[in-house]
Amino acid sequence: MKKTAFAAFALALASVPATAAELTVITAGDQNMVDYVNEYLGPLFEELHPGTKVRAVGTGPGDAGSQKILERFEAQAKAGVQTWDTDVAVVHEKFAGPMVKEGYLANYRGSIETGALVTRANARMALGTEVDGYVMPMFNSQTAIAYNPALVPNPPRSYEDLRAWAAANPKQFGYNGIKGGASGVSFVMGWIYAFGDGDADKLMNGPFEEAETKKWDAALASLKDFTANATLTPGNAGTLDMLARGEIAMGPVWVDMFYSWKANGQLPPELKLILPAPGMPGQPMHYVIPAKAPNKELAEAFVALATSPKVQAKGIVEKFNWYPGIDAAHVQAELDPATWDKLFVEITPEDLATKGKPFPVAPYNSAILEAYERTVN
Repeated sequence: MKKTAFAAFALALASVPATAAELTVITAGDQNMVDYVNEYLGPLFEELHPGTKVRAVGTGPGDAGSQKILERFEAQAKAGVQTWDTDVAVVHEKFAGPMVKEGYLANYRGSIETGALVTRANARMALGTEVDGYVMPMFNSQTAIAYNPALVPNPPRSYEDLRAWAAANPKQFGYNGIKGGASGVSFVMGWIYAFGDGDADKLMNGPFEEAETKKWDAALASLKDFTANATLTPGNAGTLDMLARGEIAMGPVWVDMFYSWKANGQLPPELKLILPAPGMPGQPMHYVIPAKAPNKELAEAFVALATSPKVQAKGIVEKFNWYPGIDAAHVQAELDPATWDKLFVEITPEDLATKGKPFPVAPYNSAILEAYERTVN
């Protein structure tokens, strides 16, 4: 979006009735999520809406933070409260579906201009539950394979090629199994998507069928052989650390961690990323608006600003090395070439759209992890 277009968009946002109000944003995640709203996004919004004060409250990291938000909505719904105490919430993907099912959320994405800029499937389905219209991705975190081009001049571009490369290069691929970090879990899920005899789309979208769990035997057997030939790392950071020291040549990582380590000088600058076909899982954090938000129009305007191309570029990409929640193609004009090249040359927007996968729905996810423990460990 060009600067003139953003100015027009900002003017449209400013035309929303700007009565004095306190806009309450509750967010799961680390403290940086709270700081992002209080120190960056909130002040931007307050400039467009004089008299409005944005206040962010953190509920804690991980699933527990989103669980607290779910419980907060549940308590107010059961008590028959007519106007709830939250305008906007930021929740993990795993909790969006249950919130929609229980009727706790407003269907709002079609009412905001930026809703049309979202293309990834995780804005329509959240681990098997349809959430279309109820969520706007704040950002997308993504896993990929990091590699040292001095050791891997022609990186494998698919799981099939990776399996062959690892067989020819013993102990040069490292991952943390399914313990100590979700990058290893993501790699395992991608392996089942690639080599399982069942329907990968069903794993991602449901419904759960017990018979489907019997179709992974060959994939798990090959993963056992692969893992015996790999190096097990102590976690997400452990994989990056071993890559930095040259102890392994390749391994799955979270993209934002990878670039943050690079920026801090913890990784050699020459290390690169690739997203192998058919893809690997990532996960979004979602903006949601409660069904009985006290300031619904202002809440919609807040999410529209937060998911506008300029804010996604400056706030999400530049500040945190996250992938944007909206389609990256809409963000490119707002980024300098160096920043764009950092995040979107090795892994392109097309790669993200076609190979950025969701994790399996909960029952399949659990079943795969249990089967891994039985078969691979």
